Amino acid sequence: MSGYRKLNRPADQRKALLRNQVTALLWNGKIETTQARAKEVRAIAEKLITLAVREYDNTLTVTKDVLNDKGQTVPTEFKIDAPSKLHARRQIMAYVYDVQEAKQPKESKSDYKERTADIKHPLVEKMFGEMAPKYAKRKEESGQGGGYVRMLKKGPRRGDAAEMVILELL
Repeated sequence: MSGYRKLNRPADQRKALLRNQVTALLWNGKIETTQARAKEVRAIAEKLITLAVREYDNTLTVTKDVLNDKGQTVPTEFKIDAPSKLHARRQIMAYVYDVQEAKQPKESKSDYKERTADIKHPLVEKMFGEMAPKYAKRKEESGQGGGYVRMLKKGPRRGDAAEMVILELL
């Protein structure tokens, strides 16, 4: 027995399907899919979240000389990713699709560009900035690592009677 479900798809379609569903789950927090797909998506999402939880606070502080408005050289401190955090960030970026931040209702194009100018990869930033601290705090308080995704059974789908589930992040 191989270590994964083939989902009646060729390898390239299966990989694209799983990447798409994992990306949607991490970005939206909730998706509806079949039970077989959900089991695969859950396993992948748990691994990516664990990677983010393990490395989210691994940063270094470096001092660089920067020119100020008057043309003077001033030492300034910057926070950068440690090599292991950078590697984790790149591993996550290699798997999930690059989702762009949605434009808010009644937001002008210039306001949208200004708001999203400094965020190159919103999903990765969301994982390291919001999800990882939340799950690390939960792990610290309850001593429970993992179990970030819940699967709720919804019943059979009309048409082919495939068991449908809702996957959601806790």
